[in-house]
Amino acid sequence: PSRGLDLTAQFMGLMLERWGFKPAGDNGTFYQKMAMTAKNTDTAKTSLEIGGQKLKYGRDFYASPASAMVADSPIVFGGDGWFVKSKNIDAFASLDVKDKTVVVYSENEYPEGVTRDDLFSGKLGRFGSDIMPPQFYARMKGAKGLIIVAPEDVENRWDLFREESAKGRASVDKFAAEGRQRGAAFPTITITKETADKLFQGESKSFSQLGTNPTAFALNKKVNFMIETQSVPMMTQNVVAIWEGSDAVLKNEMVAIGAHYDHVGVNPLAKGEDKIWNGADDDGSGTVAVLSIAEALSKAAKRPKRSILFVWHAGEEKGLLGSQYFNKFPTVDIKNVVTQLNIDMIGRSRKTDDTDPRNKELSGENDVYVIGSEMMSSKLGEITKATNNSYLKLGYDYRYDDPKDPNRFFFRSDHFNYAVSGIPIVFWFDGVHEDYHQAGDEPEKIDYPKMEKITRTIFLTMWEIADLKERPAVDKELPKELTQRN
Repeated sequence: PSRGLDLTAQFMGLMLERWGFKPAGDNGTFYQKMAMTAKNTDTAKTSLEIGGQKLKYGRDFYASPASAMVADSPIVFGGDGWFVKSKNIDAFASLDVKDKTVVVYSENEYPEGVTRDDLFSGKLGRFGSDIMPPQFYARMKGAKGLIIVAPEDVENRWDLFREESAKGRASVDKFAAEGRQRGAAFPTITITKETADKLFQGESKSFSQLGTNPTAFALNKKVNFMIETQSVPMMTQNVVAIWEGSDAVLKNEMVAIGAHYDHVGVNPLAKGEDKIWNGADDDGSGTVAVLSIAEALSKAAKRPKRSILFVWHAGEEKGLLGSQYFNKFPTVDIKNVVTQLNIDMIGRSRKTDDTDPRNKELSGENDVYVIGSEMMSSKLGEITKATNNSYLKLGYDYRYDDPKDPNRFFFRSDHFNYAVSGIPIVFWFDGVHEDYHQAGDEPEKIDYPKMEKITRTIFLTMWEIADLKERPAVDKELPKELTQRN
């Protein structure tokens, strides 16, 4: 939730009202409100004691939000704490961490010989099982908590990291009430190198002897810590509107079209001068495409037979929260939604002379990835292909239209929550690139002619579906492996 997101929602509501759309949010508005709560660290009530020595919050350590109390826990040193199965990296291979507090240290963000692209491309396996960062791995192994020795970059900006770390992840109140939230946060504490010197004093190795690629071993000290949290309420919203169809009967059914209008925001901890994640492609491109389709529809000479449901989802980057909320607590009769068309990243293209390996899977100037169109409905797949073939003839690439896709793209955008609700979907996507979830995802890098061609094609696909005599039949069961996002 943010002021920026609220201003964007207000802008879209203003345009929708100007174009004559019917509000479909709460209480006759364009906004479906979502009450949320963040659990922040209560710094005054959070404490740490190592080897009988009490430490001072802010000066010696800070803690991420979690409700935890641990007394007389044995301590083990777990190297860098990483597990990467395909690379035979297992920081805890020689160490029993169950019911212990694990200390980890590394000056590198990722394990030696592994890059960010390696970890998130899918080629090294599934994140959370084949790949686990220290917090995941320590928790999976049954540890009581994690203590991270701050690397140089964190020490140099200690006050900033301390402040940001205390901010909790916002959760949706209604999901929490239904027990649908994720499990409790894993207790994680960051300490200074000076504190680490004291921690390793009298042990088999001093902190200075650990080196750049330290190995695991048990320590002789014990730790006591308590982390308290405090609740901070906040509010955000989905933006929802309807363009009513022309047919007296079919207008009761809807073709849904959507995009997420959030991105990952401002990151004051980012390296370099640019702290703003613009999200021009992810998903400014989809947000603008859906808004452009709304404007074009409002100026068309006639109306499609079925109604068109527009939803701009919030919180996609925090776990598809907005689309999950809309499907769980819809402001319309969700059973009357015949199809959902999802647009997430359609603004970038790989030029023929681009040799950057980070752009290897980025689609070309006339290409786009299409996912899910045939997974639940043969008719929907047929219309999707036929519309494109009879119009602008984009290169539809179906390589990720596979339940076993290691990238798990089917799970990574808002269409997923419609699919598990039994609604057939189509997802248009340009592919990951060098600026995916980076500060460089800027408007100047958008391929606007490509974005326009894809948007026009989706507009016509939407219209074809809206004018069908019968809604696209769901003649296939969603593959079992695609029903749980995990």
